[in-house]
Amino acid sequence: MSEDAPDSLIPYDEIVQEALRAVVGRVLGQIAVTGGLPGEHHFYITFKTGAPGVAIPTHLSQRFPDEMTIVLQNKFWDLKVNDDGFEVKLSFNQIPAHLVIPFSAVTGFVDPAVNFALQFQAQGEDDHAEPDRAENDGPVVTAEDGSNVVTVDFGRKK
Repeated sequence: MSEDAPDSLIPYDEIVQEALRAVVGRVLGQIAVTGGLPGEHHFYITFKTGAPGVAIPTHLSQRFPDEMTIVLQNKFWDLKVNDDGFEVKLSFNQIPAHLVIPFSAVTGFVDPAVNFALQFQAQGEDDHAEPDRAENDGPVVTAEDGSNVVTVDFGRKK
């Protein structure tokens, strides 16, 4: 008998990642409707800059050719959310920028105010390096105990 789990004919990994990305969409959608973040909530959103559908200014894609993290806290505007992704305007070194980010490009979502985080690992992706921060807001706050961190990593055993 083999200890390896059999390959599933049901794409559970894709289904779970899609459902968790819907959480990001729902949260951002509520913020877009209400027009602001409640209490101390703020978000760090990490995404693949070269993913299909991502539209960011050239100077940002050159600075962050693989992945970057943006902060939605005090200085963001025109947040719009649809079924496939979101767009937002942020300021980088006093220069306004319009970003369009599909949910499929998002690899991380953190709300440090309540120690909540979602991490998405693309299938077959083994790189666990920290993404470069876009420096559009305050300092990075990391979770101390990770008690509310949900990691999705469905890499197949070889």
